[in-house]
Amino acid sequence: MEAQVKANFLRTSPLKMRRVLNEIRGRNVEEALNYLHFSPKRSADYIEKALRSAVANFFEAYEGKKITTRDLFVKQAHVDGGPVLRRFRSMSMGRVGKVRRRTSHLTLVIEGKDKE
Repeated sequence: MEAQVKANFLRTSPLKMRRVLNEIRGRNVEEALNYLHFSPKRSADYIEKALRSAVANFFEAYEGKKITTRDLFVKQAHVDGGPVLRRFRSMSMGRVGKVRRRTSHLTLVIEGKDKE
């Protein structure tokens, strides 16, 4: 039994998001939410919101089952690069510098073990 959530076009780079995802992959959902809540990284806020949505999706899909959040764990967590917003910034001596604003596509899969 598993549930999946996708969050697209998040305004943070995939590299920064992967640092946080590597910490929660394979963890219990309660531990992961606790880690994300107290993490100072901005990408942790995006991941926490997506993980809470995945838990809600799981309980909606498997309504009759006797499963708590202690029985859920993060099965898959990966991030891909989204489109890059490219802008130009004027620099000294008439030059132009590129500003790349990277975006991310986040995918989380949680799995639960049935107690029956």
